[in-house]
Amino acid sequence: MANLSAVLAIINPLSGTLPARRKDQIREVFLQRANALGFAPDAIVTTYPGHATELAQDAVARGIGRIVAIGGDGTINETARALRRTSTALGIVPLGSGNGLARHLGVPLHPEKAIERALRGRPVVIDSGEINEHPFFCTAGLGFEAYVAHAFAKQPVRGLPTYVRTAFRAFWNYKPESYWLDGQERTLFSMTFANAGQFGNNAWMAPNANIADGKLDQCEMRPFPVQLGGILAWQLFNKTLNQSGYWHGHAITNAAVQTNRPLLIHADGEPLTIESGRAEVRVLPGSLLVLL
Repeated sequence: MANLSAVLAIINPLSGTLPARRKDQIREVFLQRANALGFAPDAIVTTYPGHATELAQDAVARGIGRIVAIGGDGTINETARALRRTSTALGIVPLGSGNGLARHLGVPLHPEKAIERALRGRPVVIDSGEINEHPFFCTAGLGFEAYVAHAFAKQPVRGLPTYVRTAFRAFWNYKPESYWLDGQERTLFSMTFANAGQFGNNAWMAPNANIADGKLDQCEMRPFPVQLGGILAWQLFNKTLNQSGYWHGHAITNAAVQTNRPLLIHADGEPLTIESGRAEVRVLPGSLLVLL
């Protein structure tokens, strides 16, 4: 059984746009601060997709009480999925393009400050979600946002500027699609299942989302005239999109969406394809401890 003061940092060297030297510095800061605060720290760099989950599962099995994910939303997702319904708490040091969960929770975006929060913070219980058994902690969805996630994943360079360019190009090429939801056919621009309120970069799709209420916010964007795109984007970043007549949202605990074709979705920005065309979504109340 591991010492109760053990803490592990899982570091994705590919997250975000910081140079490798800066990430090495962040690793050293983590080890130094953890030692100074009386922990027995270790830091491991991931080398392939899914590695963070494997490392976190092993750490949980060894009784490590704190695991700090240093990376983007994908790294946080990979780490957190191994911690659900365990007594091991997640610390977040956000280095990604969007940092949606960190922003919603008020985690500092400055790495050294986030390390301090992860090491000194206390565990707080939050919900998580699943879309076809793919865990998500911030948002999952389909339609335009999934279209962008799939396009962004193909880009050779990460970061906010690349995401903005990708989304802008996608906006002019994307066509709203039809889905069966609760027995009714709806044509939608996008549909978001929000545990946290935003995608990242303070783009608030679900301004009133409560990450610990045992529910998800189901947010639908109906098709809108293209000339309103700028206004709706302004509302998205101004936390007022829910005031638009093209937005509709309500709280759910589960939902099912059906199409007659393979369905593009995302879970915390990770692009996924459901060949059956059926997405089943549910909330897992109180399933994760986060250090805040």
